[in-house]
Amino acid sequence: METAASHELFPHVRIVMGMIIGLGITRMLTGIAGFIQHPDRYRVSMLHMLWVGSILLELVLFWWWEFGLSRIATWSFSVYIFLIGYAIVLYLLAALLFPDNVAEYAGYEDFFINRRRWFFGLMAASFVLDMVDTLIKGPERWSLLSGDYVIQVPIGLALCLIGCVFAQFRVQIAIAAVHIAYQAYWVGRIVYTMQ
Repeated sequence: METAASHELFPHVRIVMGMIIGLGITRMLTGIAGFIQHPDRYRVSMLHMLWVGSILLELVLFWWWEFGLSRIATWSFSVYIFLIGYAIVLYLLAALLFPDNVAEYAGYEDFFINRRRWFFGLMAASFVLDMVDTLIKGPERWSLLSGDYVIQVPIGLALCLIGCVFAQFRVQIAIAAVHIAYQAYWVGRIVYTMQ
């Protein structure tokens, strides 16, 4: 089967993407619950929690924006694989924030700083994947987005490069704050356009 109609494949694709995104959300919520259940096990870090909030919101926003795929007239296996790959990148961001074990580190913040190149590399990949995802949704999707979306990718990639290079706490906090502010802007746009 090379291609299939949207009404046949979109529910299937959405379910598979939902499973992967659901695993990411589950990992994040389990990690947060771990802080509540065992408050003395690991010190809560502002930097870590900013990224936890940001990536949790990113997972939710991804799920929201992917409904735009319902307008695709014809699906191909390559588009399906691309979307699954995009969802996997987002899951891996969540997994890097709550790894299986941080015993050899001073805590989650220390783990994050030591693995920041992986985190920001995956984050950079997500910016590029988002552009391709938007192209897949068609020209009408581009018309709904303003010019600020187009500058999001170069700014996001620059922040990822800075995050990879500089381990200083202040730099890392600033990057997380800028990313969250931009996400808040998009949430505001979603709420505004739904009124």
